[in-house]
Amino acid sequence: MNLQEFEAQYRETIAETLNELQAAVLLLAEVQNKISKVGNSVQNLSQRVEEFITEQKVE
Repeated sequence: MNLQEFEAQYRETIAETLNELQAAVLLLAEVQNKISKVGNSVQNLSQRVEEFITEQKVE
């Protein structure tokens, strides 16, 4: 393998690796967004349950 072949292989490998990293970062952002939405849903559900329990105790 000569220097030009090595450089070409290096650049191709780096480009592929960076693309994979970018894809992983995008997937991570999607997961973080989903976790946030699920957390909000759990919080809202918990609040509704607490309100219901409080209303039932008053009656």
